[in-house]
Amino acid sequence: MKQFLIIIFLCGCLNISFSAQSIKRDPELIKRIDSMFKDDQFWRKEYIKVTNKEKSNYDEETIEKRWQVTDKINEIKAKAIINKYGYPGYNLVGESSNNFWAIIQHCDDDVHFQKYVLVLMKREVDKNNASKANYAYLTDRTLLNTHQKQIYGTQLQRDAKTGKFSPFPLKYPKVVNKLRKEMGLEPLEEYVSNFGR
Repeated sequence: MKQFLIIIFLCGCLNISFSAQSIKRDPELIKRIDSMFKDDQFWRKEYIKVTNKEKSNYDEETIEKRWQVTDKINEIKAKAIINKYGYPGYNLVGESSNNFWAIIQHCDDDVHFQKYVLVLMKREVDKNNASKANYAYLTDRTLLNTHQKQIYGTQLQRDAKTGKFSPFPLKYPKVVNKLRKEMGLEPLEEYVSNFGR
């Protein structure tokens, strides 16, 4: 779980553009998703503080316990949202669609659910109603969660001795930058170099 922590935190901070759709947005659903995302990010930020030896009101054990509980609660809420709305795209929740994706990214204890959401998300991506970059991240996440090589190189690991980041094994290393470009992602070398800054 921790190996993906920083990736999701940083991705949640990205300003990902989307195409406006004419369907009316659901303000209550937006509020619900944003509240879930706020909870999701809170414990990750606290963990980063503790890891960086910064001041936190919580010790590492408390953070990890509450983080796990929050992820489980968010997973239950996310399943209810998926059952009612399908994947909430930009036309329904605006940029909160990206927040919902981050919550799904953290449902690692139910990879079948992640894979199901990936199928629903692909339909929205094909309509320019969800982020291609987020779809790439979730694709790689589900591949790693099923012990397969990733496609886009979005998931990184940190060497304990050197502190340097590198991608988990790639399925198509020779064309990874072409695949990343198709999804609106920067070249892998640039991504790895900028990671953790």
